[in-house]
Amino acid sequence: MSATPTLFGIPNCDTVKKGRAWLAANGRDPHFHDFKKAGVPEDHLDAWLHAAGWERLLNRQGTSWRQLDEAARADVVDAAGAKRVMLAHPSTIKRPVVEWPGGAITVGFDAADWSRR
Repeated sequence: MSATPTLFGIPNCDTVKKGRAWLAANGRDPHFHDFKKAGVPEDHLDAWLHAAGWERLLNRQGTSWRQLDEAARADVVDAAGAKRVMLAHPSTIKRPVVEWPGGAITVGFDAADWSRR
């Protein structure tokens, strides 16, 4: 793990924007990994699934999930199915995912939680 946090997401996501602004305002300069340009690193996805669980990591409230065909949504009954969908459709990952120095992983933006990092 790096001494710098790595923030994973897409640049036009409002929650990612809030997270990046919060980090900047708090003197943290994260490395930004853009899912749209660089894809989802499978080894990192495995770590996120292990740390947060597939139910927390998969955003079933977003437009990307709703736009999936019924067969793709029906395939998500466990971590393996969720992983297949998230690799094929990175926008279904709840954002931002942050890998913090020391190894902690957070999903979504929570200023109070991030303040403890």
